[in-house]
Amino acid sequence: MIIEVIADTVEDAIIAEQAGANRIELITGVAEGGLTPSYGIIEAVCKAVSIPVYVMIRPHSRSFSYSNTELNSMVKDIQICKELGAAGVVWGVLNKDGDIDKEALKKLLDASNGLDITFHRAFDEVNDQLEALNVIQQYPEISRILTSGGKDKAIDATSELQQLVNKCEGTSLKIMAGSGLTPNNIGNLLEQVKVTEIHFGSGVHHQSSFSYPIDPQKIQEIKNLL
Repeated sequence: MIIEVIADTVEDAIIAEQAGANRIELITGVAEGGLTPSYGIIEAVCKAVSIPVYVMIRPHSRSFSYSNTELNSMVKDIQICKELGAAGVVWGVLNKDGDIDKEALKKLLDASNGLDITFHRAFDEVNDQLEALNVIQQYPEISRILTSGGKDKAIDATSELQQLVNKCEGTSLKIMAGSGLTPNNIGNLLEQVKVTEIHFGSGVHHQSSFSYPIDPQKIQEIKNLL
C-alpha cells in the first residue's frame, strides 16, 4: 500500500518521510485546494527527503479550465520541476463543459515526459466519471487518478470508488482514494475499496488541521492498520 501525504513545508515533508509515508504531494495554497508551490520550496523539499516528491501544477483555484497563457505557464512549471528533482507532477484539466480537455491534456503530457503523472481531483468535478475514466485510460502516461469518487469525502463514495477500481483492472491506471481520510476511517474504506494507494491531507495533522504540523503518530497508526 502506497501512503501519499500532502506537504506544504519542508518540515512537514521530513516528518512525513520519517513517519513512514511513501510519497509526498507538494503544494501551496491549502485553503484553495492546492496550488503550485514556489521553486525554492520544490528544490528544498526534493533535497530534504529521499521519497518521491510529486508537485502540484495548478496556477489558480478559479477552475480547472485554463487559457493558452496559463497552460504555457504550467508547462514551464513542469520543466522546472524536472530540473529541481521532482519525481512526478499532479495536474488535471477540464473544458468549460466539465469534460476532460483533451487538447490541454496532450500539451501537459508532452511537457511531463519523464515524470510520473497523477490526474488530480479535477476528476471529481467532471460530468461523468466513468466517461472521463475512459478518456484518461487512452493515455498510458497517466499513472493514477486521485479521487473521492465524486463526493466531498472518499469514505462516502466507497461504491463509486470500487466501480472505478473495477474499471481499471487489467490496465496500468490506478485509483488513489483521497479526501477526508483519517486513521479512524481508513480501515473502513479499505474493507470496501480495493485500492493500493491512499492519500492523506489534514487527517494526519495535529488537531486535523493544516494550521498545525503533521502528527507522525497518525501516519504510524495508519501503517499499523495496514
